[in-house]
Amino acid sequence: MAAIEIENLTRMYQKYSARHRFKTFKSAMIKGDFFKSLKPDEKVTALDNVSFKVEKGTTFGVIGENGSGKSTLLKVVTGIAKPTSGRVVVNGKVSALIELGAGFHPEITGRENIYINGIMLGLSKKEINDKYEGIVKFAELENFIDAPVKTYSSGMYMRLGFSIAINVNPDVLLVDEVLAVGDASFVPKCLDRIQDFSRRKKTILFVSHDLGTVEKICDQVAWLKKGRIQTIGEPRRVIDAYLQDVAEKQEEDFEMGKVKAGKEKKCEEERRENRWGKREIEIKKVKIMGLDGNEKHVFSPQDGIVIEMDIEASASIKDFVFGIGIFNSQRVFCYGTNTLLEDFQPVSIQGKGKAVFRIDCLNFVNGIYYLDVAVHKRDGYPYDYHRNLYSFLITSKHKDDGIYRPKHSWEFSPEIKIKFSKGV
Repeated sequence: MAAIEIENLTRMYQKYSARHRFKTFKSAMIKGDFFKSLKPDEKVTALDNVSFKVEKGTTFGVIGENGSGKSTLLKVVTGIAKPTSGRVVVNGKVSALIELGAGFHPEITGRENIYINGIMLGLSKKEINDKYEGIVKFAELENFIDAPVKTYSSGMYMRLGFSIAINVNPDVLLVDEVLAVGDASFVPKCLDRIQDFSRRKKTILFVSHDLGTVEKICDQVAWLKKGRIQTIGEPRRVIDAYLQDVAEKQEEDFEMGKVKAGKEKKCEEERRENRWGKREIEIKKVKIMGLDGNEKHVFSPQDGIVIEMDIEASASIKDFVFGIGIFNSQRVFCYGTNTLLEDFQPVSIQGKGKAVFRIDCLNFVNGIYYLDVAVHKRDGYPYDYHRNLYSFLITSKHKDDGIYRPKHSWEFSPEIKIKFSKGV
């Protein structure tokens, strides 16, 4: 028997627009649109014919962009929201951590909230007494447990909620993105406890944007997009499919942004005079591509890049240098080189040709980067210089600072007790 069975689940919401709001009851009655204002504009489908099973003793991950239906799914599984159609069956006692502060009364103390939540989760007062010290200690709230929870920070809310959820010994644990607000030192404790929970053959439904953690702790993963299941299966395969879809969307958004920006700048002289030179040698076209030769503008740090320049010289020229410069959005010069610096000796150029520059691994951190390309004489005289006319985006799950992400590792002596926060 599966721990969670979901069949043809659909959940729809009523959507109201701003034009249906009224300032006061009196104004609505005078205008005669009170009942009209209560009618929804449209129905929004948050979940569309979703079906899957979570086997007992497994950890099942759900990934997807914001608005894909992940949180709605957990609310339906917990019973907070009802299905519009379809069937949801959960076998066993459920504990959920799906919204920050959900189930807490802000005016009463942390101690009192522990007892109220424990009773709501089906524990007796004696069982709560037995677990109370462990809950408080795990949450690291010994000095705050008798303060009203309305005085708690978001991290303290999360610590208390997670500690209660995990210590009531449920059969099924539901965890939403709420872990994202946790303290940096506390989240690893949560993930350790989740892994321990999994070792005891409990069932976990885990929703997160932290794809590294999803891959490590989940047995299976479902990818939700616009309320529909795209695929279910082995974590690495599903995550890769999701990342590829996100990259394609980013590529489209990036291109749309470039088109829009280009239209806005069209009336400006040479894009704010970002191109100069008499063009005795002209850069006719610049293409940014991946190593496979396909044009693209969204890369990960480990990707390579190819910059291809279509060149045309109207006469035979013997003095020429090709150059590349890469800048970040703050105009910090990240990298630059040219054929003169790399000891290429020009011989001649006439007519049409191509100059191709290749980097096998970018190793840049997250952000937008701008590209300068140029062809000039050895003394610097510009034939054709393009400043800040081309751009590409680096996206990464790594949280780096600076510009460059070199390949690296850490080592620690036995006296230093430390662990990787995403290793569970």
